[in-house]
Amino acid sequence: MNEQSPPPHDKPVRQGLAGAPSPVRPVQIGRVNWVGLQTLYLREVQRFAKVGMQTVVAPIITSILFLMVFAVAVGDRAQLAGDVSFIAFLVPGLVMMTVLQNAFANSSSSLVVSKVQGNIVDLLMPPIGPGELLVGLALGGMTRGIAVGLFAVLVLGLFAGLQIPAAPLTALAFLVLGSLAMALAGILAGVWSNKFDEMATITNFLIQPLAFLSGTFYSVDRLPAPFDTVATLNPFFYAIDGFRYGLIGVGDRSIVTGLVGLVLVNGVLWFLCYRVLKSGWRLKS
Repeated sequence: MNEQSPPPHDKPVRQGLAGAPSPVRPVQIGRVNWVGLQTLYLREVQRFAKVGMQTVVAPIITSILFLMVFAVAVGDRAQLAGDVSFIAFLVPGLVMMTVLQNAFANSSSSLVVSKVQGNIVDLLMPPIGPGELLVGLALGGMTRGIAVGLFAVLVLGLFAGLQIPAAPLTALAFLVLGSLAMALAGILAGVWSNKFDEMATITNFLIQPLAFLSGTFYSVDRLPAPFDTVATLNPFFYAIDGFRYGLIGVGDRSIVTGLVGLVLVNGVLWFLCYRVLKSGWRLKS
């Protein structure tokens, strides 16, 4: 009887030969999981880019409709800021309102959809810390808001005849700070909401009123006391007012005050988001 050869798994495996499989080693992760952070950010961007007609084009069309309605209803009969026409005054407010709403919608819907579909575990199980999770979600919301804002500036600027921005760096600063604040607010709303009805409650009774009562369609200096003071407590107002100053050089309040206020708002929201994501509140339970 021929001697049987040893099973394949008993054969010694020689390493280093040509064609031999390389040993699989665990991925080394430093203090920051850059691969995980990049993957999460790309996931957030691709999530809204795949439905670009709904997430990018539709908000711009809505802004165009607002502009057309006010152009017909008011036209040049209202002068809210010296020699600046009402339409030129209105465009920066519409653009910034669109940016804020879309930055909020992206981060909040990402978490709510994951909860409803039951795949929130895909965010919790990978070796991604709360800081990386926060940065990825916030950058995704900012990207959508800024992308919609840039397209809206190009499209609405054609209707209003806008020229080169009066202070482009100022406009960019308020664009970034405003979109970041609403992306962080969207994370908090998404963590708190377990279903779409709860998310709709926040959007309809908080986000929409703050957006429409923020000086988008009017100058707060035209409001009687004490409503003019109350309007300046709205963080939406500072984002819109600062962005308007950056585009057309007209603002109702100090730009420095707006910058400091938005930085403080972002700092508070960042701290709250980090604590919530670290604790796993309403995410792991």
